[in-house]
Amino acid sequence: MGFEVYDYRKDIKNVLVTPQLRSRFMRMEAGFVAEPHSHDLGHEVFLVLEGRAEFDIDGEKEVLGPGQMCVALVDQLHGIRVMDDAPMTMYLSVTPHIQPTHTMWNGGQRLPHRFAPPSAYDEDADPAPVADLLARFLERMSAVAAAAESARRTQAEMAGRLDTAVADGDLDSAGAVRGDMWDALFPLFQDSAELAAVWNVLAAKLESLKGGDA
Repeated sequence: MGFEVYDYRKDIKNVLVTPQLRSRFMRMEAGFVAEPHSHDLGHEVFLVLEGRAEFDIDGEKEVLGPGQMCVALVDQLHGIRVMDDAPMTMYLSVTPHIQPTHTMWNGGQRLPHRFAPPSAYDEDADPAPVADLLARFLERMSAVAAAAESARRTQAEMAGRLDTAVADGDLDSAGAVRGDMWDALFPLFQDSAELAAVWNVLAAKLESLKGGDA
């Protein structure tokens, strides 16, 4: 079976939810106003597919129609208002997607953290007990710490080799060292992504318990 193909005319849902990226098609009815918010870590991309909407990003307003895109960067307050008497459909993505996913504000004052249950992202609650999720989370924390220490030791030595190669004009050697640096750095990024995944599951699990979903 081939890979899945999504169609914005029928797949109005989250199509990919990972710590690195959340993407979805969203339909907003005529007159809908999305509550302004920001993201602690994520950049959000909006691409209008049908209809028109006014985007308010960091105090600046623009009306976008089909084929037009805008971006709300980390910490930029942003909101949406659907224009005209017709619904608006868009594609959006947030990267990275790490709980708490939305930061709400009131008169310039940051409101308490807002965590979301799995159902908010069209996912099922993880059946594992909280104690098991905590154990997995702490295990991932230890893995990140070990990977960071290993990278710290090796990168300092490799940085010296890279600096020497560049100073000598030996760009072939510099390129080889750069590859070695990435090979040593990659496990840290990989473990960090796995940590984020477990954190999202744990954070969402608590919201499920509050709502009686798990």
